[in-house]
Amino acid sequence: MPQLNPAPWFAILVFTWLVFLTIIPTKILAHTYPNEPTSQSTEKPKTEPWTWPWY
Repeated sequence: MPQLNPAPWFAILVFTWLVFLTIIPTKILAHTYPNEPTSQSTEKPKTEPWTWPWY
């Protein structure tokens, strides 16, 4: 029964995992985000009072 011969399917399995473990992670790790997150300060921003008349 030729479909039970593990030789070609094992090679395909090994090659597929080789691709998954070498090429794909390097492409994912090389991805750069367009907007890098900036750290916010813990200080409260200084607010100015409004000078509008309240009628």
